[in-house]
Amino acid sequence: MLLSTTEIRVRYAETDMMGVVYHANYFTWFEAARIQLLDDLGLPYRELDKRGYLLPVLECEAKFILPARFDDRLSVQVRIEELPIARIEARYEVKREEDTLATGRTTHAFMSPEGRIIRPPEEFAAKALEAFGKTEG
Repeated sequence: MLLSTTEIRVRYAETDMMGVVYHANYFTWFEAARIQLLDDLGLPYRELDKRGYLLPVLECEAKFILPARFDDRLSVQVRIEELPIARIEARYEVKREEDTLATGRTTHAFMSPEGRIIRPPEEFAAKALEAFGKTEG
């Protein structure tokens, strides 16, 4: 399993008139967690992009359990439970201390700048395989 956690401090601009975080911001936080996961893996998204690999979102969903509010300190955990080959499914959990505020899922595929689905770079596959080996053994 690939796993990473990103800390988020809720900004005032992320809240609505009810003082609750606007739902679309969770997807921005999911993205921040994915970028951190790639950094932790040693393959920053910026580097993948320079090499011509894109990772568009194919599907996304979120379940909102408790509201987040201005100045909350949150942790966003992302995990990839299955070894990614052509598609990557990421699962998320947004927590405030011990309380789970939201969960989510996104599906991605490696694509070329022309929009063709392509295999991930060999370096990504090797690092993912190594990380899965470490967590499963």
